[in-house]
Amino acid sequence: MKTRRLGKNGPEVGAVGLGCMGMASSYGQASDQAQVDAVIHRALDLGVTLFDTAEIYGPHVSETQVGTALAGRRDRVFIATKFGIGWKADRSGLTVDGSPANVRRSIEGSLKRLNVDHVDLYYLHRVDPGTPIEDTVGAMAELVAEGKVRFLGLSEAAPATIRRAYATHPITALQTEYSLWSRDPEDEILATVRELGIGFVPYSPLGRGFLSGDIRSIDDLAEDDFRRSNPRFQGDNFQKNLDLVEAVKSIAHDRGVTAAQLALAWVLHQGDDLVPIPGTRRIATLEDNVAAANVVLTAEDVAAIEAVFPRNAAVGDRYAVAGQAALNR
Repeated sequence: MKTRRLGKNGPEVGAVGLGCMGMASSYGQASDQAQVDAVIHRALDLGVTLFDTAEIYGPHVSETQVGTALAGRRDRVFIATKFGIGWKADRSGLTVDGSPANVRRSIEGSLKRLNVDHVDLYYLHRVDPGTPIEDTVGAMAELVAEGKVRFLGLSEAAPATIRRAYATHPITALQTEYSLWSRDPEDEILATVRELGIGFVPYSPLGRGFLSGDIRSIDDLAEDDFRRSNPRFQGDNFQKNLDLVEAVKSIAHDRGVTAAQLALAWVLHQGDDLVPIPGTRRIATLEDNVAAANVVLTAEDVAAIEAVFPRNAAVGDRYAVAGQAALNR
């Protein structure tokens, strides 16, 4: 596995990480621990070092899964987790809490579930508009001083918020959705983090699996899969977006790679400060994704991809209304 540095002064990690959300939540029934162990252990064999989870995944299920799978392997991995969002009691939407008290409560729970004495990278999962970012990051910085956290991160934060956070304590990574069909970071985000020397961690670099070309119909998704409520997977949007993927698959075929590998290679091509974290429940898919780190795109490849999948080509918002409201704060 090739490696990349997270930020100007951050750690070196495998060029492709593993997002662990889908094994625990959102995409149907959670995987059993044996399956999680198999995927994570194979990821280690392939040189993956960055494992990404969060308090809300499950909730709490993913952190426990990851902690169990990585037991006895702590010195080989870089563990990232996130706090700050939860579900309303009726699951109708999200709650956001970046208060210093919640910073403290959350880290203690995460450390216990992960069965570690420190987290390598601790993200604020969504910015709390009711708490000054200086207060949230200030409390997170206390965790660094105490040795419970090594590096700090933000997720889906606006440029001005990133700057204010960075002025409070160095920020090592920003995690935001970025892929062929989600290119909003190209407006200001990428320029901001590069100016400050912050690493960029694209989540959903395969468009929640859609860009792999393996999802052919909404019926391919479990009844309780959250993607059924995602605008890009609904109605006419589904077929329009599938047509885009078919064009990418054609280019991938000509290059002798899979559509997923081409889409991931495109993300990796955007800069050596990007470390995408595709998720999967299957070893074969994991191996396919990791191999994308060795796919080198030429200028002609990039131009061909842009021609069939230009910016803003994807149809539909990234999230339903409640999820959209928590972005770019």
